[in-house]
Amino acid sequence: MEIPPRAGVGLKPQHYRDVLETAPDVGFFEVHAENYMGAGGPSHRYLAAVRERYPLSLHGVGLSIGAAKPLDRDHLRRLKDLIARYQPGLFSEHLAWSSHGDAFLNDLLPTPYTTETLQRIASHIDEVQATLGRQMLLENPSTYIAFAESTYAETDFIAEVQRRTGCGLLLDVSNVHVASTNQQWDPFAYLDAYPLGAVQEIHLAGFTPETDEQQRPLLIDTHNRPVDRLVWQLYAYVIDKLGPTPTLIEWDADLPSWNELHAEAMRAEACMKSRAPRQEMRLATTV
Repeated sequence: MEIPPRAGVGLKPQHYRDVLETAPDVGFFEVHAENYMGAGGPSHRYLAAVRERYPLSLHGVGLSIGAAKPLDRDHLRRLKDLIARYQPGLFSEHLAWSSHGDAFLNDLLPTPYTTETLQRIASHIDEVQATLGRQMLLENPSTYIAFAESTYAETDFIAEVQRRTGCGLLLDVSNVHVASTNQQWDPFAYLDAYPLGAVQEIHLAGFTPETDEQQRPLLIDTHNRPVDRLVWQLYAYVIDKLGPTPTLIEWDADLPSWNELHAEAMRAEACMKSRAPRQEMRLATTV
């Protein structure tokens, strides 16, 4: 089932019954692949019931695409089985690494943007897409530091990975705001330089504001609160350029009630509807 250009929500066990009992009007649901790699149990029963009614997007957090080591073939096999089981409309992973040696780190860590890293990540994405027999989407990271050895701007690096592999892109607008604040980038210039033509899904999430040792703003990508007003502004800017695009509300910690989460999705839906006429008008003037 294809993902429609509407707003979706990350599906959490706390909301299974609300979803199944009320059949809310949302475009799709998204789940983390690693939470469903077991053979059975209640989580699969609920997910199967949701999948019967709604399109599904699958979001991976454990492939460690950016790691300086081969991909975990067992993990990739489990992922392939899960995709065959649920036939998600989209599958995505992060531009990050989370494993070293035999250790798996419970974090998504950034990579330097160098030619060596580019070649390794492109090779890993090629392997993933060949194994799965389908395109994957690559998500831009939330970052807190820059590597001195980087020779590419992040947008140029992502564009070159996409060009070499033919992967799609997942644009996390909240990550753009977090990284731009932490590294003192212009988020609108970032979006202008980003390869928007390859974007097939958008993520929106909350963050925690802190300060660094020099009392400068520091944003932590926590996914534990509503989407910030500045992120909504960036989102509207993107929708003006792209038109309606599948958009996910990510909320992974300190979960709210289903009604509050659904209201966030409806805000994204309203934004897409309000900006769509501008997109159509701009297209009409170019004909």
